[in-house]
This record gives sequence, C-alpha cells and structure tokens, in this order.
Amino acid sequence: MGDILSVIEKAEESFDLEQAEKLEKQMRKNEFDLDDYLAQLRQMKKMGSFSSLLKMIPGMNKLKDVKVDDKEFERIEAIICSMTKKEKRNYRILNGSRRQRIAKGSGTSVQEVNKFIKSFEATQKMMKQLKNNKGGMKKLMNGIDENTLKNFKF
Repeated sequence: MGDILSVIEKAEESFDLEQAEKLEKQMRKNEFDLDDYLAQLRQMKKMGSFSSLLKMIPGMNKLKDVKVDDKEFERIEAIICSMTKKEKRNYRILNGSRRQRIAKGSGTSVQEVNKFIKSFEATQKMMKQLKNNKGGMKKLMNGIDENTLKNFKF
C-alpha cells in the first residue's frame, strides 16, 4: 500500500488538475488524440522513470517479462512532434508518404512509426475498456497479460 501512496503523491505533485479534468472529459467523449497522449507522456516524465513507477503499482508484478525502455518515450515524443496538427488529431490519415516524413523528422524508421501507432491504438482500446467496464480498473488489470500487451509498447 505504501508504494501506491508514493505514486499518488508523485502524481499530485506533477499533474495539473485543470489538465487532468480536461483529459477526463475527452476520454468520456472518446476524443483522446496524440496531443493528449504527448501531454500525458510529459506529465509522466515529470514523475520519474516509467520503470520505477511501474514497480510501485500493485499487480504489475504479473508482467515481469515486459521490458520498459525509458528512451522509447523520447522516440515517441519525437514521432508525435514530427506530425502536423491534423495528423495528431486524426492519426488514421497517416498514409505511406506521411509516415516516411514523420520517420525522417523524428530520426526513426517507418517501422517504428507503425509500431507506435499500433501501441496508441492498443492504449485507446484499453482506455475504452476501462470506461465501459463496471469495476473499471480492477477488471482491466485482471485481464492484462503479455498477450494483451503484445501491441502495446512501452
């Protein structure tokens, strides 16, 4: 219980209440886009390394084989920052040439851009499950295993 309290304390110190309320409204309306995702990544970065945060969350010990590369967040940030506002609002418009431009602009490969898009889709799916399930987070955590996270990249 002490670890989860530490996570909550870190979150309270790092997160902007106004931004959190805005995010909640967007999640309820299914309007969570890549700008919101980037804002959340930056908020998480203020709390410390993602691997240390994961260790504090009860139930995450089930995911021992999931490797967290904190440098991946820098690549994700570069990918999102290489997108236009229109692309950030609607990633589904990303065709081959747009993905190539984003990859060049972010110093990554098209494959990395594709992997990120798949992981973002997995994030949206998990958020939708959380929103639609009664018992929300508890049910979601019980349903998470390595197979659920295969497209979700940290």
